[in-house]
Amino acid sequence: MRSRAVQRFEEFLSREIMIEYKACLYFACILFFYFAWLLWRGSFLAQILFMFEMILAAYAAGYVQVCLFHNSDEAERLEKADVAGILFCTLLYGGTSWCLAWFDRSPAATALFLAYMLFVHYCVYLLNKVKRAVDTRNLNRMLNEFKGGGGKEKTQERNGQEKGPTQALKRGDEDK
Repeated sequence: MRSRAVQRFEEFLSREIMIEYKACLYFACILFFYFAWLLWRGSFLAQILFMFEMILAAYAAGYVQVCLFHNSDEAERLEKADVAGILFCTLLYGGTSWCLAWFDRSPAATALFLAYMLFVHYCVYLLNKVKRAVDTRNLNRMLNEFKGGGGKEKTQERNGQEKGPTQALKRGDEDK
């Protein structure tokens, strides 16, 4: 039996991995928008300080999503609390971009960024939903194989590995 400390550490680690996933994902999306905005303005130079601020904002929003809004972008269905979490994080990104002048405090660029981040959050929600459905299907298939007593033999058949002489006979590969 696991100790309480090990269990708490595993829960902590799982939460931190989820935050890392969110931070990297949203940072990449923010960075894409920032680069597109710079290119639209005709600039090929990005501010490294802005990128540092963007990753910090993405981590902060990740902690907010996971700790306060219980993974709002990973909900099975979007409820009011999930929408509130998505809106809060979007406004957090928008407010941070305005305060730190990522887009030169342009109202149009900030509004477009807010709309983009709402779209990104919705896409992440949809992608997480599809991922869960695929994972559920795979787990159910594996559970059915396990219940059927197939275990290792079923896995070998699925992977095209031979079980023994009877497998060769079924395929018609017997030696003559």
